[in-house]
Formats: sequence, C-alpha cells, structure tokens
Amino acid sequence: MNTKLISKNPTAYHNYTITDKIETGIVLYGTEIKSIRAGKVNLKDSYAIIKNGEIYVYGMHISPYEHGNIFNKDPLRNKKLLLNKSEINKLIGLTKQKGYSLIPISLYFKGSLVKLELGLGKGKKLYDKREDIAKKDAERRIRQNRF
Repeated sequence: MNTKLISKNPTAYHNYTITDKIETGIVLYGTEIKSIRAGKVNLKDSYAIIKNGEIYVYGMHISPYEHGNIFNKDPLRNKKLLLNKSEINKLIGLTKQKGYSLIPISLYFKGSLVKLELGLGKGKKLYDKREDIAKKDAERRIRQNRF
C-alpha cells in the first residue's frame, strides 16, 4: 500500500531515544479527517497514555475544519488508538520499566486510512542531546566539503 506522510513530531528523536515502533489506528471524526487531509495537524507536544487497558493520545492538535461549523470537535481532545489486546499488554509491560514513554512519531495515510506511528522511547539527558547535535553538525560539515 502507498503511504503519504501527513505530519511528523519534530521533537520525538531529539528528546527521546526510540527503541521500538508500532503502527496504530486512530479514532477520528469526519471533520477531523478533512482537517488532516488539509494538513492541519500538529504532533509537537503530544504523548500517549495507557488508561483502563486502552491507549489514548493527548496533546495532538487537529485544527477545526473551516466548513465544519457545529460538527467540529475540540482540537485537543483525547484520541483513542486502535491496537490488539496483546499489543497493548506488551506496551503496558514495557512502559512499567523505568523512564519509558509512548511518543507519537508520525501521522500518515496508509491507503485511505490514517495511521499513527507510536514509539517507545526513553528520555534523553542534556548531554545526550548535545552529542546528537554535535554528530549531526559534523556530518553536515563533511557533506558540504565533499560537494
């Protein structure tokens, strides 16, 4: 199936070391889908939490659809993620470990369905972030000198 990227979380790889990724479905309403098709979604401050055996994503901002009037939903409402029970149990076990979090990495179309790539990550320390920035800077300099 063809995939089309809608939005990426720019801070996911900067603030977390992603160890595992999982593709999830997401429960959305009609006007939210129309806003997503227009590209009006932001994952920057979003995170996922397991609550009562279900996974919800918080802080994912989907702008209200311009022509949606009364059918528009709250832009920051909590959205339920669709996973199998075994996948949820696996994530429950992994997030119980010290320092692990569920972070939305990207939102994309897979065919006509909207999918969310969820990452299991551990928060980086400040010195880890500095090391990553130094590596990227060195690679950029090497690329510029080659061409």
